[in-house]
Amino acid sequence: MPKVRIHMLRVAFTALALLAGTASVAAGDLSPESLQQRAIERRATDAVIWGMPAVNADLMLQEALSKTKAKVNEIVYWSRPVNWKNQTLTPNPDSIYLMSFWNVKDGPIVIEIPPAEGGSIAGNIVNAWQMPLEDAGPEGADKGKGGKYLILPPDYMGEVPEGVIALRSDTFTGFALLRSNLKSHSDADIEKSVAYGKTVKIYKMSEASKPPATAFTDAYDVLFDSTIRYDASFFDNLNRIVQTEPWLERDRIMIDHLKSLGIEKGKPYQPNPETRKLLDAAAAEAKAELSARYDAGFPVINEGIRWFPAGLPDMVAAAKDAYADPNSYPVDARGVTYTLGFTGIKHIGTAQFYLMANKDKDGNAFDGSANYRLVVPKDAPVKQYWSVTAYDRETHALIRNMDKASVASIGEGVQKNADGSVDVYFGAKAPAGKEANWVPVDPARKFELLFRLYGPEKPLFEKSWKLPDAEKMP
Repeated sequence: MPKVRIHMLRVAFTALALLAGTASVAAGDLSPESLQQRAIERRATDAVIWGMPAVNADLMLQEALSKTKAKVNEIVYWSRPVNWKNQTLTPNPDSIYLMSFWNVKDGPIVIEIPPAEGGSIAGNIVNAWQMPLEDAGPEGADKGKGGKYLILPPDYMGEVPEGVIALRSDTFTGFALLRSNLKSHSDADIEKSVAYGKTVKIYKMSEASKPPATAFTDAYDVLFDSTIRYDASFFDNLNRIVQTEPWLERDRIMIDHLKSLGIEKGKPYQPNPETRKLLDAAAAEAKAELSARYDAGFPVINEGIRWFPAGLPDMVAAAKDAYADPNSYPVDARGVTYTLGFTGIKHIGTAQFYLMANKDKDGNAFDGSANYRLVVPKDAPVKQYWSVTAYDRETHALIRNMDKASVASIGEGVQKNADGSVDVYFGAKAPAGKEANWVPVDPARKFELLFRLYGPEKPLFEKSWKLPDAEKMP
């Protein structure tokens, strides 16, 4: 988001706060009770924005533990490309997902990625704050040769074995998102992709000489809902993170902020009903602020076209360098980014690249009651495949109760035009004879689009290949 727009948003929100505060002052309401209430609301709103990536991750962890038989340091996977019941944020319905929620509190663990022979992994290993530790697979640290990624606890002082890819985490928990790439949606290719993915191993470093079999739990067709809760329950997740993880030096300012909300390391979190009402209101305000930032627009990839990279540049640069710049900590940009999706990518633009659009060519929000067409130009710059997916604008998850979510170049029956381009349609009903090129949407809801390029190539970044805007059809 351009800095001018961010500044304008800040001015607007500050003005509203000042007006509210002025009204209270004019009314003579400077009682300790009123001041405490306003402090809770203000600090809680900031806490939602600051805590978004960690709560996003914890929501997925809690869903895995409560809805499946998976445990930490195991692997939960989807045995087919995900359907709408996977209510994580902007998942890919054209890949096989495997996730391992790891915990190194009891010592280092190893995530072993197989060589890219008969399959390949596009993987990202992140900490509890979804800061990328490393990417895995052909475009990751192992370069497709396979490798043992050793995750070390923050306080680890022991030896590191030779031949591993050592990753020191500044948190005790995190997850690995591993996508086993698909060649097509045929049953045979899906089975092959799943079988390859299940050759991934995870085990304790202390068991490296004779690793036990890795436990895999299938979550396909399970209602796995980790969408963001913008209410007081957000702070239940946030408290769990505070109790579990060490305070990072860059976040120490939040210690007193959270203490004023009743969240304090080593102490029970028991907000009374009045406080929970204030937290409900603060979470709703944070949602409105984050949504306003999203609607204001991200920097586009091509001038005059509305598609934008899914991560704000300031946040992407800061996370890649582990927030090392002492003069930069883009919490606002990070908050917006993790309302839209999950996982951090260390080397963006290598294994995959994502473009989003929340408006059509005319600058209007995508409306499920209308029909749209996107023309994907020929010779898309990808080594593997491209896909375009529709998501619910409100939740940023797959649109509920739809039996299809995307069109991909690896999809069965997708028709090409005479010039090699592909027309993709979005609407409540498919154009006659175009079912394979159609993505259904809910006519009662708004939606957004995400265009994925797996194995992106130079023409995308050199801007000789440009994805045009989706257009509303008559």
